Amino acid sequence: MNRRTKIAVVSTSTLLVLLLLLGAVHGRSASPEDTYRHLAVYTEVLSRIKSDYVEEPDMKSVTLGAVNGLLESIDPYASYLNSDQYKQYLKSKEEHKADVGLVLSKKFGYVGIVDAIPGSPAAKAGLSTTDVIETINGVATRDMPLAFAQILLQGDPGSTVELGVLRFRKPEPQKLTLTRVLVKDPPVTAKIMPDQVGVIQVQSLAGNIPVIASKVEELQKEGAKRLVLDLRHDATGTPEEGVALANLFLDKGLITYTLGQKSPRHDFDANPSKDISHLPLAVITDRGTAAGAEVASAALLDDKRAEVVGERTYGDASIRKAITLDDGSAVILSVAKFYSPAGKAIQDTGVTPSVPVIEAEASSDTDDDTAPAIEPEPKPTEDLLLKKAIEVVTSGKQEVASRSDALAKPGDKRIPDTPLHIPAPKQP
Repeated sequence: MNRRTKIAVVSTSTLLVLLLLLGAVHGRSASPEDTYRHLAVYTEVLSRIKSDYVEEPDMKSVTLGAVNGLLESIDPYASYLNSDQYKQYLKSKEEHKADVGLVLSKKFGYVGIVDAIPGSPAAKAGLSTTDVIETINGVATRDMPLAFAQILLQGDPGSTVELGVLRFRKPEPQKLTLTRVLVKDPPVTAKIMPDQVGVIQVQSLAGNIPVIASKVEELQKEGAKRLVLDLRHDATGTPEEGVALANLFLDKGLITYTLGQKSPRHDFDANPSKDISHLPLAVITDRGTAAGAEVASAALLDDKRAEVVGERTYGDASIRKAITLDDGSAVILSVAKFYSPAGKAIQDTGVTPSVPVIEAEASSDTDDDTAPAIEPEPKPTEDLLLKKAIEVVTSGKQEVASRSDALAKPGDKRIPDTPLHIPAPKQP
């Protein structure tokens, strides 16, 4: 058993005890008497490790691994930063540095990718939701605080960063070298399709609510009778911006609410004065849809304002706070979650479409593990997911499902709206 494995074993044991302690402290699963019992067990476990383990472990590494493991188990967006890292974190928030355009979370103890911002160096390299970053400039991301990983990806425009990436179909890490740039959020686009269907593509909500409203009004003036809101790869933008987006299509009802252990419930209701469209609506989502786009999708679905077509969204909608500790370190974690009108915590469950369609990821593998970039497959000639959304908003979900049943061959057990595997369009 190598040293890394030994520390992992010890970390796991410590983590289990810490999880028990967490439940006891918050009074969720243990009485006050249990708290002292768990503390005694924790102390005895540490004592036995130090006295009886095959070799004396590095307790600093064990503790750090246990803390980060604990945070990941309850919040994939949480971070523990030591005092120096926290100072760097605060400084980075004040500066607008170049980066590679990745939205991150913790996954399997490593830094995982929520999505790559369309048009960014990361997107051009083919990085996607299924990938995991193993190293950044040779530094392992195992037990690395998420906020610190984001700092390492930043730098001066034109500088480079080397990533070791674990890909779904590759057994060995793939080395990529990306050049940092000042990443710009992709623009909102709109167009009229046949059957007077207006399509608005939004790949970032950040600062774009007025633009989206303008595009919707323009489409309606051009004669659009139905709308499709494409929120694929929309992982940037605050939950509050998601509230504003949903309100463009809702004149009443609950959009979302927040709730936390020490945060009382706060409802976000639709403001009738901000509603600008009553046209039939379909929303497209994929596994890279996150944050504000999820809040909007959940509201429009639960309030029966729109059908949602595509994949279950990533799950990222909470209020996060940096809590400083006595030694100058800090814990960044969610203090309240955003909930759908139906009462589901978006961060825990994501948004499940009413018309599920699996968007198969275009293969971006290459035989050269040291290639500086990955060239995705050519863009398909037809966006079948968009076609499905247009069909739903034009004919209605039930009619589309009935037609699918009528076309099914005898003995075909396919269920209407069962997820379909279709090629994903290449991102710009």
